[in-house]
Amino acid sequence: MSYWDDNMDGLRWAYIARWFAAKRMVEQRSGLIVNVSNGTPNPGDPSYGVAKSATDRLTVEMAHQLREYNVAVVSLYPGLVRTENILVNAQWFDMTHSEAPLFSGRAVAALAADTQIMVKSGRAFVVAELAREYGFVDLPS
Repeated sequence: MSYWDDNMDGLRWAYIARWFAAKRMVEQRSGLIVNVSNGTPNPGDPSYGVAKSATDRLTVEMAHQLREYNVAVVSLYPGLVRTENILVNAQWFDMTHSEAPLFSGRAVAALAADTQIMVKSGRAFVVAELAREYGFVDLPS
């Protein structure tokens, strides 16, 4: 149950943070909200899968509500990110296609600079695919 609570608590706080951010962006009549999520096509981890599915639904709903204020909302799917915890436990992961944390940051910067971002609002994007589209690269591993 604590694992379920951890995942749902993260979703709750994401919702609250986006609510406060959206208020400011609506006032400015522009902005970008990026929800970090992950496609979960394979069953096996209900807590994680439900939380990520809910995050993606939050993206769709908020995009719909904020479109008239020129505020875009997207979900971003990073790959395996080389965080401190992942690096400490690297022997348990296939690090072949792992990503530096900066790689996701570059994706957010590219999205924020996109003058046509509203076309993407309400959708989910894989960081590596955005890298090909926008032409940014990851740091070497």
